[in-house]
Amino acid sequence: MRSTPPHQTPAPLPELIELQRLIDADGGRHLQVRALGEVEAGGARYPLLAITLGNPALDSPAVGFFGGVHGLERIGAEVVLAWLGSLVMRLRWDELLHRQLEGLRMVFMPLVNPAGLALGTRANGRGVDLMRNAPVDAGERVPFLVGGQRLSARLPWYRGEAGAPMEAESAALCALVERELLARPFSIAVDCHSGFGSRDRLWFPYAHSPRPIPHLAEMHALGALLDGTHPQHRYIFEPQSRQYLAHGDLWDHLYLQACAGAACTFLPLTLEMGSWLWVRKNPRQLFSRHGIFNPLIGHRQQRVLRRHMGWLDFMARAAGSYARWLPAGAERERHEAAALQRWFSPAPRRTGSGRATY
Repeated sequence: MRSTPPHQTPAPLPELIELQRLIDADGGRHLQVRALGEVEAGGARYPLLAITLGNPALDSPAVGFFGGVHGLERIGAEVVLAWLGSLVMRLRWDELLHRQLEGLRMVFMPLVNPAGLALGTRANGRGVDLMRNAPVDAGERVPFLVGGQRLSARLPWYRGEAGAPMEAESAALCALVERELLARPFSIAVDCHSGFGSRDRLWFPYAHSPRPIPHLAEMHALGALLDGTHPQHRYIFEPQSRQYLAHGDLWDHLYLQACAGAACTFLPLTLEMGSWLWVRKNPRQLFSRHGIFNPLIGHRQQRVLRRHMGWLDFMARAAGSYARWLPAGAERERHEAAALQRWFSPAPRRTGSGRATY
């Protein structure tokens, strides 16, 4: 297993400083902070922190927000931190938010991979790609390297040694999700990434198989709800398998756990922000590793942060109000048939907006 190269000395981590500022700003009035462990990089140690707020009762729904799984994709962590910061400010005055939290649990892990953020690497401090680290193998051929490999930690998309325990960061995320999300009747998870294409995509499982998931109807209903609530949105909502298959996907692993356990509905989504658009607008970013995955110009970064706040708020509201839109009976059958036609028919019809007609 590769250790941190000696020339890579982590600098102070701005995202961790911002997270601590938000915790201090709340002063313990509403946020509960839990340390899930520590990781090391270049002689420095970084905590794995989880933030929770809202109703802890296990019969209430929950929504989780995750970022920084890939250290190069700093914008994912920044989007989650910006959303948490908005909530911390609103908790001071927003009575409707307090009422919402009476029936909803919110869970945050903005910095899943602090060592990778500090080092500026996709992988963690041990060279492992956390999104290829779960014990899930694709049943069909995956793209070389990109789909996950065990050849060497010196190559990207390294899964870790076969049979080894999951990395500390992966295990901490899974334990948090199992405790706070999978123990409830309904939950949604949002994981923020960047780096795929020029459009923002919302991916749902599976990543390891082209088969439809058992909750395909529920995912289709959530997509229809988004289209109806925000008709001008520009997200492409689709299963990840339409783009490529991969080994070791954490959300596949957790979704399979949810399906195998007690009766619960768990809908994990990955936001893939289209970083190619930022490169096209500022081609000089191609000469920076961070520029390929993040908006480097200040006003573009602020625009990205603003653009996703409405969607994150929508996801929290959808989780808290799931009983009003989750399909059942004939309605569920209708959504499943439409989803199969949209995403799994032999010749799927693509539209300019990426949406289907409901």
